[in-house]
Amino acid sequence: MSEVPASGAVHWVGAGLSTGSGLADLCARTDGVRLWHRTADRAAEALERLGLTGRAAPRAYTLAALTAELAPGDVVVSMLPAPDHAPLLAACVARRAHFACSSYVSDAVLEQVPAAGKAGLVVLTEAGLDPGIDHLFAHALVARAREAIGADTAASYRLTSYCGGVPAVPNDFRYRFSWAPLGVLNALRSPARYLDDGTETVAVRPWEATRRHVVDGEPFEVYPNRDSVPFVEQYGLPPAWKPAAFVRGTLRLDGWLDAWGPVFEELKVGDDTRIAALARELAATYPTSDTDRDRVILEVALEVSPDADAGADADAGAGAGAAGAAFGKGASWSGSYLLDLVGDEAESAMARCVSRTLALGVRQILAGALPPGLHRAAETAARSVEWLDELAAEGLEFTRRGDG
Repeated sequence: MSEVPASGAVHWVGAGLSTGSGLADLCARTDGVRLWHRTADRAAEALERLGLTGRAAPRAYTLAALTAELAPGDVVVSMLPAPDHAPLLAACVARRAHFACSSYVSDAVLEQVPAAGKAGLVVLTEAGLDPGIDHLFAHALVARAREAIGADTAASYRLTSYCGGVPAVPNDFRYRFSWAPLGVLNALRSPARYLDDGTETVAVRPWEATRRHVVDGEPFEVYPNRDSVPFVEQYGLPPAWKPAAFVRGTLRLDGWLDAWGPVFEELKVGDDTRIAALARELAATYPTSDTDRDRVILEVALEVSPDADAGADADAGAGAGAAGAAFGKGASWSGSYLLDLVGDEAESAMARCVSRTLALGVRQILAGALPPGLHRAAETAARSVEWLDELAAEGLEFTRRGDG
């Protein structure tokens, strides 16, 4: 089935910590924006806080109420916790509306993608900060390295992608909650799979794999999260290149591991009920105030080293090809992207990064630029560069470094 044309109506569901100027961007481009929150009054308050009173319609959210207002071609933007995405997507499929979120693709969402695609609907996921901007950085780096080294050249590589939201002014806890505390704790309870020294590795307790990591001379602590391995294929790394390391992980302030020692002890023995209570306790003990400023750091780095005989292959006309030969026989390549942003009075750095990237994806849906089916941010190098250029023009500044 062909794509259902976008109606111009956008239903932004949720006004939590990650809702920021991306919503304002959409309000400036279409007059059909509705903000759904716990109550209509809370939605109106959020609009006032964002300077959007009168530019979007406040709504009291229930799934039934939202479903009743959906029309074919509407776009539903979910800022709700990941478990709520599947029911929202089901409502979208039933009402022939497009769907967008910044979260990872869950199995429950993935199960509905065939039906959504058959109905002519776009399902946009992983279009935030991490996941989202990290994908854009990685695609762009891999493309630059492929051009320099050659996709057929035997080589080894190291790709690391670390992201974190931290307090701009370090506190004793060495952390600032930029999303739901329960989500933070449950992420730490989930095993992490990654590639280290060429070997697939699983950290049952991710924090136990914490390492020191230096960014621009500043020490941080990093640890792997979720499952990094599927992203080797998603990022288009050539089969001729073998991974010495491939890690997608979380970045924290130096000293975080020690500061969170009591939390980790609870995570080792607590059941779901205890962890939920701990999340509430941490939220009360370390609240986020209007005067707090957050900082987002995202660094994605790639190093590619041709095998020792790559130069000989290039001489023989095999392996690296013209691009690799032009770069230099057997020469290594390295590059990185760094985003380091501090929030301000208008919005947090986290809200700016997540909502701006998600809004850019929604604009693609409204413009009919995405075909029906599943999408994860920009999935090619060319489109990633386009997205990065647009985000930079909107104030999300980042630094590109390295060869090429």
